[in-house]
Amino acid sequence: MHADIAVLAGDGIGPEVTRAALDVLHAVGQRYGHQFVEHHHLIGGAAIDASGDALPAETLAACRKADAVLLGAVGGPKWSDPKAKVRPEQGLLALRQELGLYANLRPVRPHPAALGASPIKAHLLTGVDLLVVRELTGGLYFGKKNRSADSATDVCTYTVAEIERVVRRAATLASARSGNLASVDKANVLETSRLWREVTTRVIAEEFPNVKLEHHLVDSMAMHLIARPRAFDVIVTENLFGDILTDEASMLAGSMGLLPSASLGDGKRGLYEPIHGSAPDIAGRGIANPIAAILSVAMLLRHSLDLPDEAQCVERAVSQCLDAHVFTADLADGGPSVSTEQLTRAVLTELGGCCYVPELRD
Repeated sequence: MHADIAVLAGDGIGPEVTRAALDVLHAVGQRYGHQFVEHHHLIGGAAIDASGDALPAETLAACRKADAVLLGAVGGPKWSDPKAKVRPEQGLLALRQELGLYANLRPVRPHPAALGASPIKAHLLTGVDLLVVRELTGGLYFGKKNRSADSATDVCTYTVAEIERVVRRAATLASARSGNLASVDKANVLETSRLWREVTTRVIAEEFPNVKLEHHLVDSMAMHLIARPRAFDVIVTENLFGDILTDEASMLAGSMGLLPSASLGDGKRGLYEPIHGSAPDIAGRGIANPIAAILSVAMLLRHSLDLPDEAQCVERAVSQCLDAHVFTADLADGGPSVSTEQLTRAVLTELGGCCYVPELRD
């Protein structure tokens, strides 16, 4: 297979974890006979510094042509002024919208060896295997915004079609798992949530009779995710609620540095990125956890390139490293820890049973 990968390393630790992920991707390619060609472009703060635009036209064009997009992280204190007309996050939001990536998939599967890094009691985490599907191109983030001297307004809008397509994606995923789907809204207060609940109920009843649907209010779900996370399998929700709940769910795994994500539309092309931010406080220190970026490559292999065996190879290698307690500082809890490069080498070594191990690049 030949695949073109648009690489948007971004800001902060983005280039560091992206480099690690690409080393793993190319190791897989050499073993299985695939050619993955990188095309590097700017986004976020780095793009603002270079061109004044958080998503340059050439970056968007490259992403449209690519088979998949791998992203590191965007943002940082340098560009964090909320009054700035151009901010790094605008580039990421625009990219999702322009590529029609309406479903954000965030798996949360705490690894037994890392349970001690979570603030949640270990007995609550054993056996947790969640998949949150967040609607990504509607709601408050994309609604009209107004600001006056003494007030501000953000408009939340959802259409029936926007809700239908993300619910169908979530229900399809649930059908291949346990058949259980939890939909999260705020239907006791918000009109958009009442529409969300009505449309979700109809789609499941008419198109997915074998899927068991439950409705939850977002505030109670925030509590249930901590108190009984094993009770849930696939969770679908709107943009703002999904953003908040997935960050909360990351604490189940012990660190944001462990969790990947995939942003998908109707076609095969997707955007793959770790859920963590740019972490400017540790950028350049060589201690960032690359696992979330490496597992994002596994999702890229599975969802965009239809290479499930290769994806499992990567996931197994990561799991074996965690089994051996090869931890970066975010997981080590003050104990022995390894650098970004050392953890990447460990993953490549574990891949050795099924993948060629290349030299890390400078």
